[in-house]
Amino acid sequence: MISENTPSVSLPTGPYSNPSSFGLTCGIQFLTDFWREKYLQEYIRSGGSKIKFVTGRPGSGKTHFLHLAGSIAREENYKTVSFSAREIWMHDFREIYLEIFRQCDIMECLVHVSHYLIQEMGFDYQDIPEGMRFIDYLSQNGMGDALTRREIRSQLKTIFLDNPMLDNNFALACSMLTGSILGYPILEEQNKELLLAWLEGDRTVKLSQLRSLGFYPSRITRYNARHMLRSLAEVIRMGGYSGLFVAIDDLEILTSRSSLEPVHYTKMKREDTYESIRQLIDDIDSMKNIMFVYAFDRELIDNENAGLKSYQALWMRIQNEIVGEHFNRFSDMVDLDRLAAQEYTPEVIIAISQSLASLPEGVRIAPLNLEKAEAVLRRAHTGAVGIPRLIQLAMQEVDTNV
Repeated sequence: MISENTPSVSLPTGPYSNPSSFGLTCGIQFLTDFWREKYLQEYIRSGGSKIKFVTGRPGSGKTHFLHLAGSIAREENYKTVSFSAREIWMHDFREIYLEIFRQCDIMECLVHVSHYLIQEMGFDYQDIPEGMRFIDYLSQNGMGDALTRREIRSQLKTIFLDNPMLDNNFALACSMLTGSILGYPILEEQNKELLLAWLEGDRTVKLSQLRSLGFYPSRITRYNARHMLRSLAEVIRMGGYSGLFVAIDDLEILTSRSSLEPVHYTKMKREDTYESIRQLIDDIDSMKNIMFVYAFDRELIDNENAGLKSYQALWMRIQNEIVGEHFNRFSDMVDLDRLAAQEYTPEVIIAISQSLASLPEGVRIAPLNLEKAEAVLRRAHTGAVGIPRLIQLAMQEVDTNV
């Protein structure tokens, strides 16, 4: 690589939607601890890639689980990206790639790559005064000769252009941008902005302008976006990160018929989305150091006409082939309702309510007693709402009766 015991519950979006601001991991840590060890610390970090699907009834804790998993990924030195299918069109993988790219700050990654290059040349980047470029530092110390400049070019070629994981044009763009950080080869500011605009999928960029820089890229489309994503993940790894973690929530929007939704999927767009996910599953083994997690309500599975089962090419790839007696933490289809049924005892319910009762910003709700906790578990077997949401409702009842 290039470089460098608390309870859990689902909360609505808002001031308490970020699990890093308080401890809510009880019950769900049965799975998050496993993901941290087996995937984030081992498999993904060592070059693997994975796609997971998280489902459950409304209020089962899917959004909270994504926040928590993302928080853990950041602790494990991953670049993390999160967005909702209600905000980004899912049928065109180009839109997904561009959103991931926007959240990743590629220039920050390339700064770290430049530090690696400087070290490979026998220098310590920390010796370079702040605000001074590497080439200026060399010139100041009488080492900015032609031989040293040729070595910089050689290192850039080895790092980027000779890397088989990188798309050629992506590699050349990153090589030029890294050169602009080092101060050599020289890249004018307007050309730097042009390269970044192309990487960001700006349709106003004229390809003829890019050809004047010496390379011949095509526009980013749904057909080459997965290849571009593979290149982005590799540059993130080269920048000293463990990998890339992408969380996508609210995929059940695909089956919604409400005109109030910000995006509306026709049958064709919905099937294009399913096909896009199928292609990602088929291509995931060609990528490295990347983990995708999609979350959605059970409606996306239960809806025979518009849900996942309506697109057999995708459903055949993600359905569980073997359903055992116990929750399988290796499963790619994570059912939070099943996890809760196995892991949530009355004691866990009480612990969750105690954690909720101690939340900041003036939340004053009494934690549940054993009787209420057992009632929550009984309701979970018959209701349409997940256990975390049931705990909130039960606590509201307690608060009303105080």
